[in-house]
Amino acid sequence: MSKSDSTGEAMDMKLLWKVIQLAFPFKFLLIATVVYSLVLAILGPLRPELIQRLIDENILGAGDNTQLLVILIILTLMAESVLRYFFIYSSNKLGQSVVKNLRTAVFKHVLSLNLSYFDKTPIGTTTTRTVNDIETINSIFTQGFIQLLADILTLLIIVIWMFLKSWQLALISLAALPFMILSTYLFKESVKKAFQKVRTQVSLLNAFLQEHISGMRLVQIFGAEQQEFEKFRDINDQHKEANVEAIWAYSVFFPVVEILLAVAIGLMVWLGADLLIQNHLTTSFGAPADVGLIIQFILLIGLLFRPIRFMAERFNTMQMGLVAARRVFILLDRKDRIEDSGAIKDVAITGKVEFRDLSFAYNDEDYVLKNISFQIPAGKTLAIVGQTGSGKSSIINILSRLYTWQKGDIFLDDTSIKDFDLRFYRKQISTVLQDVFLFSGSIMDNIRLLDDNITDEDIKKAAALIGADEFIEQLPNGYEYQVMERGATLSLGQRQLISFVRALVFNPKILVLDEATSSVDTETEYIVQNAIDKLIKKRTSIIIAHRLATISNADYVLMLEGGKIVDYGPREELLRKEDGPFKTLYNNYSKH
Repeated sequence: MSKSDSTGEAMDMKLLWKVIQLAFPFKFLLIATVVYSLVLAILGPLRPELIQRLIDENILGAGDNTQLLVILIILTLMAESVLRYFFIYSSNKLGQSVVKNLRTAVFKHVLSLNLSYFDKTPIGTTTTRTVNDIETINSIFTQGFIQLLADILTLLIIVIWMFLKSWQLALISLAALPFMILSTYLFKESVKKAFQKVRTQVSLLNAFLQEHISGMRLVQIFGAEQQEFEKFRDINDQHKEANVEAIWAYSVFFPVVEILLAVAIGLMVWLGADLLIQNHLTTSFGAPADVGLIIQFILLIGLLFRPIRFMAERFNTMQMGLVAARRVFILLDRKDRIEDSGAIKDVAITGKVEFRDLSFAYNDEDYVLKNISFQIPAGKTLAIVGQTGSGKSSIINILSRLYTWQKGDIFLDDTSIKDFDLRFYRKQISTVLQDVFLFSGSIMDNIRLLDDNITDEDIKKAAALIGADEFIEQLPNGYEYQVMERGATLSLGQRQLISFVRALVFNPKILVLDEATSSVDTETEYIVQNAIDKLIKKRTSIIIAHRLATISNADYVLMLEGGKIVDYGPREELLRKEDGPFKTLYNNYSKH
């Protein structure tokens, strides 16, 4: 064995132990499952022993306990069936319990990751980790480790029993075993490689489907259906080829097992019968043997080969589970999460915001914000302007603590925002984006976002104030109208108004409007602008806009260029400058 192989196996054992620890919260189920497997292994040789006695003592001999032995054989079968039911039920329940806890832990962890993870990771990949891979881990408990342990126990007990009954027949029975072990090993290695390819292809397939179904509108608009179909067909072909590799291994292995089983039984009949005829066959205790002993060994060979036949499959099932577990644990071990070590909460917030010497890069190298410093007094409105890529949205992202900055700090009411409890801090900010996201569900649920502190009456009052109540009440079922995924059944302006209502009912101290009117028509923009005017009253507000008309009521203006501040101050003062950058931008806009 090479050093890399031994290291890999050691890592697999470490990983397996980590997976087994997931079952520790369910100790009763774990112990019960192991006990069931142990009892089943012990019961394994009992039926062949009873059949031997039935043949030797009652069919070939003059015994008179035939009825008792038949009853005992039937009771043994029933006991095995009942125990196997409990074994299968408990192992599957254990696996599902582990999966439930693990999936909850993974999703909770995903919720805590900063947006850089989602920027770099396809949605389909995260979906695969949370759904497919965790379900595969379930197979470690239902078809892998515990079943493998049960098979090994069964093998040990049967082999020990064989030697206790007759060392001669035991050696004959095990003659084909080395070939069985070799073929099992080759099968295991072949299927392991195939299943690793399968898992990779499943992840790629999920990622492709997620991306293209989400972007189906764009695919159809540009008539790219055929090109994308060809890409999908290539990925799907690779997925098929990976599965065919595994199927080929199975199609070779199981016939080989059947041949080796037939060889073992053939050797038993040939050599065992020859020893019996020549009176050279005895039990391990020196007693003379009879035909029933050979029949018992034929049955024991079947019991011996049955777990060996499935051990390779179980081992590979476990390998698949470990491959999936490694991916899930890599996700759980990710450290790119928003730090939540602050303790300040339940304090009165006025809304004063200050950026102090702040620099930020999405990849820790290429800074998109460079030494940014500015203040927004409580209750005032700041407009941020600049060309695309100047860093406007980045300011909003880090203010909302969706990313972690590298240098400098941000203060809320003269306290670093890192010192606030993250959940409390985010409740102080409401953001209205240009691309409004709505979840499947009612309009009421999309506004409330499962916050039970917000009543139906609060929502209706906010909708009336914003001016969204008129169109909502005209919808079928009004506020209970079921919004389709991403709000596809509503217009952009309607989605925008719903997002304004959502921002208002949460009553934030800081309101962020990220180009909220850049994609709506003129009539809707008038309604939205009225909504904005009502929202920003008595709140610290930050407005990002390409249209300077939407920031006419801003108290302060911050102009960015290449991630740096090129102009900043009260709006009226900047307009009085003769050749200031914002005054130049304003004049150019006014000409058009």
